[in-house]
Amino acid sequence: MKSWCLPDKSVGAGAEAGFDDLMAEVQGICDARFEAVRDVLAASLDDKDVGASVAVYLGDEPVVDLWGGYSDAARTRSWESDTITCVFSTTKTMAALCALILADRGVVDLDAPVVEYWPEFGALGKDKVLVRHVLGHTAGLPTWQEKLRAEQLFDWPLMTRLLAEQELGSEPGVVGAYHSITQGYLIGEVVRRTTGRSLGAFFAEEVAGPLEADFHLELAPEHDHRVAPVIPATTRAAKLAALGAGNPEIPAELANTEAWRRADIPSAGGFGNARSVAAVQSVLACGGEARGVRLLSEAGCERVLEQQFFGEDAVLGRTIRYGMGYGLMQARTCSWGGWGGSLVLVDLEKQLTVAYVMNQMLEEGPLGDDRGLGILLATYEGLT
Repeated sequence: MKSWCLPDKSVGAGAEAGFDDLMAEVQGICDARFEAVRDVLAASLDDKDVGASVAVYLGDEPVVDLWGGYSDAARTRSWESDTITCVFSTTKTMAALCALILADRGVVDLDAPVVEYWPEFGALGKDKVLVRHVLGHTAGLPTWQEKLRAEQLFDWPLMTRLLAEQELGSEPGVVGAYHSITQGYLIGEVVRRTTGRSLGAFFAEEVAGPLEADFHLELAPEHDHRVAPVIPATTRAAKLAALGAGNPEIPAELANTEAWRRADIPSAGGFGNARSVAAVQSVLACGGEARGVRLLSEAGCERVLEQQFFGEDAVLGRTIRYGMGYGLMQARTCSWGGWGGSLVLVDLEKQLTVAYVMNQMLEEGPLGDDRGLGILLATYEGLT
């Protein structure tokens, strides 16, 4: 049974920041079994969050679709039903889904060398890099060797040419090293070479469009007014500081620029909310078909669970189990999250999809903070 959730009456995080007269609000629908999810979101808005949304799909139907708080740091504009924001690396699940769809259609062979689709990529011994190595973060190209400026990320031909020309950092398929930004360009170029479309265009036309999901790569100008700017974290965890910001160094504020919104950055440049993230990823949870739209066969969905690496990631410094483009968890569950806190989880066994998207970034460790975890635990509580 679903019910409309009324605004939460407790004072939010604004009290600590000098906004004592403002209160966080939680709105939307919430099945009675998942009231704990609403409570966790409300508590987070009263503590660490500024604005956020949560969605839970059971099968292909939404049982939780909640949002609340504010879309700006000053807390002057409410987070609305259609507010969207940059989800950073949660975008990787969208790029991976596109690769799985093309593999299921027989357009791309995940076990084939990348050079089969992108001949120039074979320089300097990279002919042994397989498409699945890219999806599993074992391609040996976790970053660019040439020092870059952040704005160069907007130049797709340059980024892909540099990847094609550089040497491998490790033997393909052996070392797990999080390809934080490069993965999207590598997958995207394979998509471009095989379909004639950018990954952003392919996703819009073949995934988001049919599913009527409000998730975007290469965000169009007409959506700008709905965007909640990301709010960078004020402090960094020691481990994150030690890892460094990578190459190029990307200030979080870059996501608030028009150039970032218009660019095709498939590893980090997606815009959406929890509803749209869960709506897309529920396809995997439902055996390839959601709300009357089939994008994958059941066998095509199962490929996400094929383990590509299990061990300590050389970049994150944490034990990670990578599948085909997603991190693998217990049982038949896959997940990934974005810089600052966004998260999506897909449980193929329980046909469950959970997403959390927010604008306040926190950096408490290499794999984020505990806000999304709280949502996940509350969701599973509702299943028992």
